[in-house]
Amino acid sequence: MAVGFGTRRSYLILFLLLLVAVVVPVLIRFVTHTNGPQIELTFTDGRTRTVSLAQMKRLPALTRKGTYQNQFGNWRDGGIYTGVLLTDLIGSAAPYAAILVQAADGYEVAIERDRVKNEDYPMILTYAFNGVEVPAWEMGYRIAVLPKDGNVSNEEYGVTSAGSFWVKNVVRVILQLGS
Repeated sequence: MAVGFGTRRSYLILFLLLLVAVVVPVLIRFVTHTNGPQIELTFTDGRTRTVSLAQMKRLPALTRKGTYQNQFGNWRDGGIYTGVLLTDLIGSAAPYAAILVQAADGYEVAIERDRVKNEDYPMILTYAFNGVEVPAWEMGYRIAVLPKDGNVSNEEYGVTSAGSFWVKNVVRVILQLGS
């Protein structure tokens, strides 16, 4: 029995619809792939930019040992941190007086521009700890302060707790103007 032109045409249309139903979702997923975990960067003019791990890794990286002193005087979270300088992430032309760093658990800390730009105590957004990158590194993106000797004591940093600046699981960095 011969299949007529109308029947073949119907099969062709059905095949094309099935192909589109399978291929389009795959293409959409491919195009919207986030290139890994990401953070949100909000500028003072209200613009928001999402920065992925892949984008961060295209910026110059700083790898250095680091540890900090907490409010009780204990040294914590010593290891080798790798990340991008906050000044590189933000950009040199961005106007701000401070940044507000927000973590996934609701913790947030405001950090004045002078600390962010302090070359003796470079502040980075880390994406790896002891060679383990996010998302495998469960602390997630983390702010770290990494002087050459790696140690940030409360006294030398001039604070009650240097650890309060080492924010883990960072999800957002908001640039703020002065009041």
